[in-house]
Amino acid sequence: MSTVELTKDNFDQIVSENDFVLIDFWASWCGPCRHFGPVFEAASERHEDLVFAKVDTEAQQELAAAFEIRSIPTLMIVRDKVAVFAQPGALPEAALEDLIGQARKLDMDEVRKSIAEAQGGAPQQG
Repeated sequence: MSTVELTKDNFDQIVSENDFVLIDFWASWCGPCRHFGPVFEAASERHEDLVFAKVDTEAQQELAAAFEIRSIPTLMIVRDKVAVFAQPGALPEAALEDLIGQARKLDMDEVRKSIAEAQGGAPQQG
């Protein structure tokens, strides 16, 4: 599956309609971004059940600002509408595969419970 280009117009729809979205915040002038791009694309071919999306931080400055992206590339993983990972830096293929495996194993009920406890409220049902 090829990657999806995220914009401020389709971001909410893509994230809310898919259970597992990997988002690469990047820019064409960024050397590490250009290096990570093929690694991200190759992973999208291996994991056809997941949505791989890219945000061009130059074209989508509002989205980059909304997520406080300060360094690129930044990889974010959203599961069940919850950001479970966000970290700058280009990952090698093995590290990306490991990260995807860890994110797949997350118990999202536990994640939501932990978030609710950290915020001092009751867990939300998803």
